[in-house]
Amino acid sequence: MKKLIFERGMRLILSILLCVIFISGNLSAQNSQLTKENIEAAVNEAYNKYKDVKEGANADYIKELANVDPNIFGIALVTTDGQVYTMGDIESMVSIQSVSKVFTMAKVIEELGYEAVEDKIGVDATGEVFNSITAVERMRGKEINPLVNPGAIASTSLINGSDSAAKWASILQVHSDFAGRNLSLNMPVYISEAGDNLRNQAIAHLLLAYGRMYFDPVQATDIYTKQCAINVNAKDAGIMAATLANGGVNPITNKVVVSPETVMYTLPVMSTAGLYDDSGIWLYHTGVPAKSGVGGCLIAVVPGKFGIAVISPPLDKAGNSVKGQLAIEYIIDQLNVDPYLIQPSK
Repeated sequence: MKKLIFERGMRLILSILLCVIFISGNLSAQNSQLTKENIEAAVNEAYNKYKDVKEGANADYIKELANVDPNIFGIALVTTDGQVYTMGDIESMVSIQSVSKVFTMAKVIEELGYEAVEDKIGVDATGEVFNSITAVERMRGKEINPLVNPGAIASTSLINGSDSAAKWASILQVHSDFAGRNLSLNMPVYISEAGDNLRNQAIAHLLLAYGRMYFDPVQATDIYTKQCAINVNAKDAGIMAATLANGGVNPITNKVVVSPETVMYTLPVMSTAGLYDDSGIWLYHTGVPAKSGVGGCLIAVVPGKFGIAVISPPLDKAGNSVKGQLAIEYIIDQLNVDPYLIQPSK
């Protein structure tokens, strides 16, 4: 009897070991492209391949953005185990602009739960331009999303805080936590935007009329304007993206910024609405969640593997960094990390 039990136990242990070996082999095959050498080669090749691209132009509807050096081009890829790969200009600072919407949305989800974002803002792509008023009017303030201006302003109004200063401090802190260092405001950009944000103020008041604004509309718009003017460089943005890729834990500081569940509900909205009118085209070509900003920052998230950011101010007609799209798509292709590239089981 004891011999039979021993034999059965040994067979069970052997079966478990074989399963572990099989799973490990599959994981090794999936990650075979993510060696240090391959990542360095992909990042370096992307930089050299696209550094001389002259297409696109700086955003000029915000006056200060037109003055940003169009030659800035930096790439930062940060893995979930904290390895940092960079190429080009990773020190020059630009205003984060609409990329900030991702992290404010994540903060709202963390504080109030995913239901609050779905119920109080919406999570559908609007099918309209990012600052559309007609989308708000047509849906009576519903079924927008936190990555277009109306939903982003509503997001700032939902952030916990007894007054405008407390809400702004919370937003700046969460951005800093995602980046792993204290970020600051680009004052010239903020002043430039604040002096010309009447359209956003109109959107905020329209949302208020439909019961979809949860704080003073003028102050909420000002907080939103400030968050868009937070300064980042390519390395900051890469770490921020990697924190999302790592389930809300900053891979450099090891700080828990948000929960894995918050990330789970953040990434789908990035997938459907992250690149303005070209969100579907981007997802079709890369398969990964991303977010762009008119300051020239573009981040992308390969869940469980790495985050990547490019800063290059010249934009295409949809408002997305030209070099940013080219470089990130190239790197994803070279590393074979499109989540929809599924190898058949053998």
